[in-house]
Order: sequence, then structure tokens, then C-alpha cells
Amino acid sequence: MLYAIIAEDKAGTLDKRLAARPAHVERLQALQAEGRLILAGPCPAIDSPDPGPAGFSGSIIIAEFASLEAARTWADADPYIAAGVYEKVVIKPFKKVLPA
Repeated sequence: MLYAIIAEDKAGTLDKRLAARPAHVERLQALQAEGRLILAGPCPAIDSPDPGPAGFSGSIIIAEFASLEAARTWADADPYIAAGVYEKVVIKPFKKVLPA
């Protein structure tokens, strides 16, 4: 089943986010290689594709996992959590309707 992982960044953690990004992206690339990643990306803190020093307010990942527990386990091991970037992570089952 698909799950939406919606994470909110702590304020003032852009430097931590940038330092942990390579390891974070590596895990996403592994999901992609397994054909389980639907989409992933950060949410800019301002209305701009390149927010510069304003940074990001969080991230959204939609991917396939065997269960909600498996999605939580995967999300809990994210390098952004270890680096102290994320303040809150919500995981919800997701049903893709469009595009078909």
C-alpha cells in the first residue's frame, strides 16, 4: 500500500538539512530503484522553487510499504531525524487516484 510521509522541519535547521541531504537522498534513491517511490521533495519555506536562506518547512514522500508500521520504521530511520531537522512526522495511508 502507499503511504504519505509528511514531515515538518524545526525552525533554523537549514544547515543540518543540507549536511544530512546526501544520506537522505540515497535512501530515497533506494526506494526508487525498488520501484516503490511515487514522489518525494521538500516544501520551500517561501513561495519560490529556490528559497535560498529561507530554507524549507518540511518534506513530503509518497512511497509503497508493506504496512503502516513498515512505513513508520523507514521514516524513523531517516537521516533528517538523526540530524534533528524534523520536528514532526505524520504518516498516513494514501490512495492514488490520479493520474491513473
